[in-house]
Amino acid sequence: MSYLPNLSSFVSRRTALKMLGVGAVGAGLGYSRFSKPQPTVYQPDRLELPQNLQQKKTVCIVGGGLAGLACAYELTKRGFAVTLLEKTPQLGGKIASWKIRVGEDKFMMEHGFHGFFPQYYNLKSIVRELAIEDNFKSLEFYSVLFREGEYKPEVFRPSHSAFPWNIVDLAIASPNRFQWGINLINLKHLQVFHAITGFRIPQTFKNYDTLSVADWVAEDFPQGLYDLYFLPFAKSSLNAPDRLSVGELLQFFHFYFFGNPEGLAFNGTRDDMGTSLVQPIAQFIVNNGGKIVTEATVKEIQCQDGKIDSLRYQQGNLQTDVPFWVERNRLLDNGKYYGAGDRLYLAAQETEALSLTCTHQGCSVRKQAAGGFICPCHGAIYDARGKVLQGPAKRDLAAFNIVQRQGDRVQLVAKNPVATGEETAIAADYYIIAADVPGTKHLFDLMQGEIDADIYTKVQKLAVSDPFAVGRFWLDRDFTWEQSNFTSLSGYDLTDSITLYHRIQTQFIEWSERTGYSVVELHAYCYKEKEFPTQDALLATFEKELFEIVPELQGAKILHKELVNQKNFSGYPPNSYRDRPETKTEIANLMFAGDWVKMPFPCGLMERAVSSGLLAANAIIHEEGLQQRSLFSVNPEGLLKI
Repeated sequence: MSYLPNLSSFVSRRTALKMLGVGAVGAGLGYSRFSKPQPTVYQPDRLELPQNLQQKKTVCIVGGGLAGLACAYELTKRGFAVTLLEKTPQLGGKIASWKIRVGEDKFMMEHGFHGFFPQYYNLKSIVRELAIEDNFKSLEFYSVLFREGEYKPEVFRPSHSAFPWNIVDLAIASPNRFQWGINLINLKHLQVFHAITGFRIPQTFKNYDTLSVADWVAEDFPQGLYDLYFLPFAKSSLNAPDRLSVGELLQFFHFYFFGNPEGLAFNGTRDDMGTSLVQPIAQFIVNNGGKIVTEATVKEIQCQDGKIDSLRYQQGNLQTDVPFWVERNRLLDNGKYYGAGDRLYLAAQETEALSLTCTHQGCSVRKQAAGGFICPCHGAIYDARGKVLQGPAKRDLAAFNIVQRQGDRVQLVAKNPVATGEETAIAADYYIIAADVPGTKHLFDLMQGEIDADIYTKVQKLAVSDPFAVGRFWLDRDFTWEQSNFTSLSGYDLTDSITLYHRIQTQFIEWSERTGYSVVELHAYCYKEKEFPTQDALLATFEKELFEIVPELQGAKILHKELVNQKNFSGYPPNSYRDRPETKTEIANLMFAGDWVKMPFPCGLMERAVSSGLLAANAIIHEEGLQQRSLFSVNPEGLLKI
């Protein structure tokens, strides 16, 4: 049932409609105020076709994140012989989990909290088919908290109303409704209103993809609307306003709010996401004949006659004999640093480089005045050559040879490559690249033979957003908290959200009940490297802002801290939509999957990754004359479409 507060204590529905200028629109809608719209089916098959293969067909999927897993799930279910290759030791990509130790306790660590929204129809369909609904729990409501006190906290709850009634509900419930600043007599404000309520593919991108969000809102934009919704939700897309296309933001808003009848409350996982979601999908793939290979590094992709002919990979750890390119980091001193986040390298010599990724938990070590290195997270110490001197790290920093230099980038190869398995060749009927943007570019660098120039150019144009960071802290006290257990934050220098893990996930709930302590995570969605060039700066700012956000924790002892810091989220900058690759490529037997793929219907974040994987599976299924999987989304167009 829709969340409706006591109207007498706020404003009437008629008043709210007048505030928004949608009274006439609401009166003319063809469905009831309380009739929940159903998900839209994307291009359903009109014929009854076979579900499963009758002859053997092979598929090789490169990338074990949500996109690759979803694709492998659907194809193995249909009888395809699938081999899934993942470069890292853990499946899941940005929702992967790994073991850590805190004192005498062991926990599963992740890349940061992810919310599972109710309009994630395609992801939810896999969860339902696997019968793992109990692995998720409702967070009941969702808050946005503002730093300076100019605005009161916004609270979002489950809803079953589509536009314009969802806006009416929001206007009635919002304590900041009179600060939105919308004046529909103002032409610019009217244009903004039409843009956010009239999303349509591809017209919205044709009209708005040339603009950044920062430029769009710079002149005569409703300030309250920007502060309360556009800024916090734009950053939730993991792209900063100055680097995010307005077209992509409008899709984001349409999918998460204006075209979404489900509301903004969401679920979290009862355990870590690897246990709750990744492992059940992976187990299904294996149980249905699929093969999963982790720590698999692709060495070469052979192309011939407009197709991929074969692929070679070697199993081992990340230090292989496959060379890779890395960009110079000009924000760090002396010009000898390359890479960013937790993939940082120091080329202290002309022909050699050293990885600055701590071999304990992956933080970036800091160079000391005496020439050695120290980890800012857990205190591991290395000498100037990267040899470990003091734990908890047990392995030396990885060393690399500089193969060649090209402008602002260098090509590196491991100095002491390690492999645990033999080199393996795969000749499949179909190939799917489901890696992230840096990984996809690297795979195209490994292609040999006849390579389509158009698709190569499109891949090289793909962008990566500003880096993100997660600081998770174990503290020696608990505290009261009136907001949601996951709360978006606005106005802080670094922090964009806070998650109270000791009130969400079982492993931390049990630890908190036993000790009386807390586990808190702060997340920076897309910070500027110039402002926080080192992981020391990130940790110091996270700690400072934690005690400001939760004053009750001032004086608490930090028992343990973990930092996750990466630069591999997909970027959606202005002028990128036109050349964004689609699922089917110019290489006949190659499909793309990932949240960077141009999608034909509205979706975002995890749902975009899963939907892209299922779309790639459908492309192969269609080629084999089988019944495609039904894919779902919110209403694909805004009611006030432009």
